Amino acid sequence: MERVYDYLFRHKVHFHITLERISKLGDYRWPHKDHPFHEISVNGDLNPYFFLWVFLHEAAHLETHLKYNSVQPHGHEWQEEYRRLLIVNAHLFPVEIQPLLAKYTRRVPLSHPVAKQVEAALHRYDTNYNPDTLTLDDLQPGDHFHLMKHPEQFFEALERRRTRWLCREIATGHQYLVNGSAEVEKC
Repeated sequence: MERVYDYLFRHKVHFHITLERISKLGDYRWPHKDHPFHEISVNGDLNPYFFLWVFLHEAAHLETHLKYNSVQPHGHEWQEEYRRLLIVNAHLFPVEIQPLLAKYTRRVPLSHPVAKQVEAALHRYDTNYNPDTLTLDDLQPGDHFHLMKHPEQFFEALERRRTRWLCREIATGHQYLVNGSAEVEKC
């Protein structure tokens, strides 16, 4: 934990643990004129290992910004940084997860399907883990569902966009990007 504090202090990072967000698990914002510091936020409802996975993802954005300033958010440079951070910190993950991490970090480009396997394995450490729970990634475009954490809202899955899905709330017609690992119940 001390290494994390040193890292945040050294890079002048404002770190926030947020309430649950439907659309994302974490966020990185670089400094600019009106906001002169790095900012990382991670959802506070994640289990400790998933929290670390997301934190390292966001830290890779910070490292990429420091080294290259202007590159694609999940491009080659970011993938190299994320890979490096995961290798250095692999020992902090459960032993059962480490072979999957080794497979994921074997080479760049990083494998999206293996990342999904890692995330599924990390979800097993959730306090309310149920192996029969569906995620948004299990659905098809056109399927109707509600989020387990927000059962009062009903959505239609429209299209997958890398790690998120474009979804339409049925009652309002508003569209949202929702993380594919969000737990859902099909309607």
